[in-house]
Amino acid sequence: MAKTRVAMELGMGTSLRAEDYTKAAVRALKDALWHNSLTMADAFDFPRDAMIVDIEIAVQKPDAVDTDAVRAVLPYGHGTVAVVEGGLDVPKPDGAGKTIIANAAVLVSFDMERCQTSVSQTETGT
Repeated sequence: MAKTRVAMELGMGTSLRAEDYTKAAVRALKDALWHNSLTMADAFDFPRDAMIVDIEIAVQKPDAVDTDAVRAVLPYGHGTVAVVEGGLDVPKPDGAGKTIIANAAVLVSFDMERCQTSVSQTETGT
């Protein structure tokens, strides 16, 4: 496979009151995705579903993130989700709870070899 990265997107999300790591992770991913309009698939004449999307989420409690809920945010492409320790838990001033901050890195790649073969076959009718 000739996996080639074509974009990196970054985002941040919070859970201000609910202390929900998944909610913060989903918001971080949406922040990364919704601030961009990736046109690489169209530019290369590849199908959007051919996108390989590697998502890395950083939070203080990685085991508290529902990776299926994070992956479900993707509008297209094949996604993998890795959750690592990072982000921030900011204590509330009154000591009653914390604000959760998650960071997201989204790496978009294509299998250039497979996609180019697909496009060539479509053009030649084979």
